[in-house]
Amino acid sequence: MCGIVGYIGHREAYPIILKGLKRLEYRGYDSAGIALFDGSDIKLSKTKGKVDDLQNRLEREIPTKGTLGIGHTRWATHGVPNDINSHPHYSNSGNLVIIHNGIIENYESLKKELIKRGYTFKSDTDTEVLVNLIEDVKKNEDIKLGKAVQIALNQVVGAYAIAVFDKNKPNEIVVARLGSPLAIGIGENEFFIASDASPFIEYTKNAIYLEDEEMAVVRLEKGVKIRKIKDDSLVDPYVQELKLNLEQIEKGGYDHFMLKEIYEQPNAILDTFRGRMLPNEGIIKMAGVEDNMKTFLNANRIIVVACGTSWHAGLVSEYIFEDLARIPVEVEYASEFRYRNPVITDKDVVIAISQSGETADTLAAIKLAKSRGAFVFGVCNVVGSSIARETDAGAYTHAGPEIGVASTKAFTTQITVLTLIALRLARAKGTISSSEFRQHMIELELIPEKVKKSLESDDYVKSISEIYKNAGNFLYLGRGYNFPVALEGALKLKEISYIHAEGYPAAEMKHGPIALIDENMPIVVIATKKGHYEKVVSNIQEIKSRKGKIIGIVTEGDQQVKALADHVIEVPETIESLTPLLTTIPLQLLSYHIALMLGKNVDQPRNLAKAVTVE
Repeated sequence: MCGIVGYIGHREAYPIILKGLKRLEYRGYDSAGIALFDGSDIKLSKTKGKVDDLQNRLEREIPTKGTLGIGHTRWATHGVPNDINSHPHYSNSGNLVIIHNGIIENYESLKKELIKRGYTFKSDTDTEVLVNLIEDVKKNEDIKLGKAVQIALNQVVGAYAIAVFDKNKPNEIVVARLGSPLAIGIGENEFFIASDASPFIEYTKNAIYLEDEEMAVVRLEKGVKIRKIKDDSLVDPYVQELKLNLEQIEKGGYDHFMLKEIYEQPNAILDTFRGRMLPNEGIIKMAGVEDNMKTFLNANRIIVVACGTSWHAGLVSEYIFEDLARIPVEVEYASEFRYRNPVITDKDVVIAISQSGETADTLAAIKLAKSRGAFVFGVCNVVGSSIARETDAGAYTHAGPEIGVASTKAFTTQITVLTLIALRLARAKGTISSSEFRQHMIELELIPEKVKKSLESDDYVKSISEIYKNAGNFLYLGRGYNFPVALEGALKLKEISYIHAEGYPAAEMKHGPIALIDENMPIVVIATKKGHYEKVVSNIQEIKSRKGKIIGIVTEGDQQVKALADHVIEVPETIESLTPLLTTIPLQLLSYHIALMLGKNVDQPRNLAKAVTVE
């Protein structure tokens, strides 16, 4: 959530920062602002609303010249979304200006102390407290900005990524991070700062990703000097070559990132298993699994920790691991796991799943598990992310950038990775035969083409969406492997259309939800031929007898559900464990079209952020 962009160099900063903020809109925000140094003073403009609103105000109100600047998109935590609470924030003297992602938990006590010392505050934010704390330290200690930032941050409790500069020393920007991502792009005597690499990918392929509790002084002519915040020790910068390209983060002819990413799933799934699976040779090989095979095979259980869509992918993996590899699995919400006193031992394997690799609750769960001696394996999409660095081993999904806030290809690629792991462990344990092993790989290899076939239902799904776009509630039902898909389908609809929806195991319908069913209630039932088909058909008959409107997700050629349902959307046939990769596709399209017909912003739904980097 929130987005940071900064620039110092020889170019005009404003167009770089503005474009960078637009690239970071996917992270979710409610206000935006930019501060520019024009050679003599800081020019600042900020507003509640979108980056386009900021651009209109900026170009109307203030000069946009200057080769040093910082910009921010804010997602409100302390203080309501308004112009005053938007970032950047000045210090009382007007010399320092800051942008900040995260939460300063002890800001109230710090604020009281600063008020006693004569400081005043215009906003309700914790960020304004931080910039004045830095100023107070700098003034009282008579030290440089970098040292003042370090001392101030050692008094802070919470999470942050910050960028701050002093108008009296306009050749440097000081940045720091704890629990919120921050990258520094390295150019020819120019530097870029951002929450991720997307704002500067067209200018440089070289970047430094700060680690937790690190700060950097970024100086023209002198480069980047990184230190540990706690002990002031120097850190050798590790410059990475970025694999991201500009084309990947543009819409590529699609109206929305979400639609683009739905249609990217055949290639994303292919990229996820490419090089890891050789069906003709009967081989699955993943370095993170092979190097730790004994740990996996000797584990008492697997604990999956995740949030949101990643939790649903983890729930699918529970069926896969237990069914194929016969390993007990528990799936935990990371946000609950971290605040319990869970029983974890060195015989447990914890699999942490996150698209961004920056989810705060999942990171905290990882640290808790490691402190108890568990082996932690990460599944994430973003190379170099915090989860990739914090875990003992892991696997990337190779989905490519996911810009739409509502995850789509993250879900299917996470399931793909988890399926590969489960199959490899099952073969090593001998819980499936060599013929079953090969059959699963052959079917997985066919999935990208079958996803393409599922996408052919787009126009039909659109016509169904027109019928039900004004429904007040939806119910999603599935059994076995497709129960998590029902949960995910309901989440997608809620996220982007703001229609209330609930996912249930189909058999649980009789234990409460059946009371909701009437002629106005659309019920999406996942009823593929694999698994508990006859049981699901019975559930459909119960719905039909109560006049519910049935949208069936069925296997190609199905006639039994077709005779009962009001609408059926067909997906190709595959083995049961892989059906979630197909049945989720029409549910993604359904949520997309309904939201679009209701005039919602499908890429940036209200109140949501792409990466939840605060609790």
